[in-house]
Amino acid sequence: MTFKSIIDEIENNLKKILLELDISDVKFTVEPAKPGFGDVSSNVSFLLSKQLKKSPKDIAQMLSEKYQKCISTLVLKSESHPSGYLNFSADWDKLNQLILSESNLPEFGDVDIGKNSTIVVEHTSVNPNKALHIGHIRNIIIGDVLSRILEKANYKVNILNYIDDSGLQVADIIVGFNHFGFSQDPPNGKKFDHYCGDDVYVKTTEKYEQDPSLEEIRKNVLKELEDGTSDTAKFADKITRRVLAGQLETCWNLSVFYDCLNFESQIIRSGLWSKIFEKLKEMNLIEFEKDGKNAGCWVIRGEDKEEDKVIVRSNGTATYIAKDIPYAAWKLGLLDDPFNYEKYDKVQPSRELWQTTLNHNNPISKNFTGEKVVTVIDSRQERLQKIITNLMGKFKSVSDAYIHLGYESVTLSSETAKILGLDTDGKQAQMSGRKGLYVNADSVYDILKQKTIDETKKRHPEMSDSEIEEIAHNVSVGTLRYEMIKQDLDKIITFDLTKSLSLEGDTAPYIQYTHARASRIIERSGRIPSIDVDFSLLKDDSELELIKTIGLFDIQVRDAANNFSPKVIARYCHDLAVAFNSFYEKVKVLELGDENLENSRLYLVSSFKITVEKALGLLGIVAPNRM
Repeated sequence: MTFKSIIDEIENNLKKILLELDISDVKFTVEPAKPGFGDVSSNVSFLLSKQLKKSPKDIAQMLSEKYQKCISTLVLKSESHPSGYLNFSADWDKLNQLILSESNLPEFGDVDIGKNSTIVVEHTSVNPNKALHIGHIRNIIIGDVLSRILEKANYKVNILNYIDDSGLQVADIIVGFNHFGFSQDPPNGKKFDHYCGDDVYVKTTEKYEQDPSLEEIRKNVLKELEDGTSDTAKFADKITRRVLAGQLETCWNLSVFYDCLNFESQIIRSGLWSKIFEKLKEMNLIEFEKDGKNAGCWVIRGEDKEEDKVIVRSNGTATYIAKDIPYAAWKLGLLDDPFNYEKYDKVQPSRELWQTTLNHNNPISKNFTGEKVVTVIDSRQERLQKIITNLMGKFKSVSDAYIHLGYESVTLSSETAKILGLDTDGKQAQMSGRKGLYVNADSVYDILKQKTIDETKKRHPEMSDSEIEEIAHNVSVGTLRYEMIKQDLDKIITFDLTKSLSLEGDTAPYIQYTHARASRIIERSGRIPSIDVDFSLLKDDSELELIKTIGLFDIQVRDAANNFSPKVIARYCHDLAVAFNSFYEKVKVLELGDENLENSRLYLVSSFKITVEKALGLLGIVAPNRM
């Protein structure tokens, strides 16, 4: 029983009152109240104003009087607010015990939205020709955090990473290796994925600009990539697998894990496209253009001619979207699975990792499809994803079966760009892999980690190197992850190394430090917090506010899962930390001369510690006991 218990009680009683008034189909809300509006408030009066021909204030007064006659275990009183809201005050003696006792249960915060149904979350999908840069990390963290939230909401989540191993960017590094003499061994122990992106890719694209005739080599390589039997395709597979291994190493270091790797080259050769192409024609979802600029092409009709999308060119070759459509249908289980599966050749921590294969020698069957699919792709792909979403809705006859979760880009503050060696003339830095204007995620992690090591050594000279190393890793990963999800998805992020590590404000270290502070209080007490306490002693406003915030955990999980919004949990973690620090500043926990009150407050500290640790866990962030 959490804070939602009182919300449910109020909602049920209000429905009974409306039934007595012969009023139905009013979709009112009951929510945790803002300051000055009691503990819970409802907008029901505003929604009845037109029907009852009375002011919201008068209706709230009438409903409040009727509510006093209802059987209520968690509400002390109801009252109308001059603005028209109907407000409720909680019986905190009862609610304290309900919230704090449940906070210790393993299932605290669980909600059952998914009903154990299967959902696919596809994220990352970075071309295997370079290292992951800070811009890619936003996609990766959004997808990973969303997967954790959906699992908490009782979905069975299949996490996929689509490897685009047959596109132009892969062709570029193959041209570099095969035609421009780049060695397959990176210099000075440089990671292979860094070498391919920083040196081979950037310098090869520079050569195209210097000599446009090289484009013909590029086209030929691209064509050979689509033929899985060519020597070029086999060489490309070897190179891209090495790059992928480097990318996964970065992801695993950031506590990002997958269930299955899907390869574009295999999707092309699997025959999925021909099956979906026939289905599109049968359902009249595409048309053959007989004249105009798209004569001889198969197109998906837009709202006007200018928005028509070509999926098969007049020469019979499929366009980029034609690769995405069969993959989208496969994820929804709309096509027979042409793949076999094998374990990835490196062991992924925490989660078994599989990969698709067209090898039928040792057939292993798996199912990584879902009743619903969320694909995390940046907002620049919105038009393309809208077409795919509409098509999948027609195939599945469910409008929300396929969801594109878009997000904006990541820039670097001018100061951070300078620290990382980018000359931006004092401006924010926008990433561009082709131009070499990017900072790989490993470098950002390394700098964050070193800064944390230096600061921890100053604060705790007594700590061992291994302790400092662990704290620095957890803080660096937490910082990167939190900065990527605390903003609205439709807002551009400006990442700043210095600000992100601050122990004050809306940062991961601030929340982690607050958890460490709670751990230190429990450690200093020398006691194991026990549930056998007098909850009625917790009466201070700062105590009640902290308990209320703890009790909102499942409500926040529900909100985040329903709206596919990782930011909700990030904001909740920050709210928890703010509420705890306010409590910490206003009341003492230990050395009170009153053991009963000490034990009650100590249990509250423990409840906070457990809750913030679970909430941070949904963000993939470790809560250290010391910082």
